[in-house]
Amino acid sequence: MTASTRSEHDLLGDRDVPADAYWGVHTLRATENFPITGTPISAYPHLIDALAAVKEAAALANGELGLLEPAKAAAIVTACQE
Repeated sequence: MTASTRSEHDLLGDRDVPADAYWGVHTLRATENFPITGTPISAYPHLIDALAAVKEAAALANGELGLLEPAKAAAIVTACQE
């Protein structure tokens, strides 16, 4: 593992994931194994923003209802705002 990656483990073994990625080993394997359109999601920045907004709203709502631990809700909100 280099400074720009982190090692993650799943049932298939260890893989290095970019250190700044908000996703993990399962997403890495999915992108490698299922290149359905050949167009990366980064080509749709408005979609990414919308998905983050929905996830942030869900974290806030579930946090207020006590269904999500405050620390987890705060972490999700922070990640969504980045």
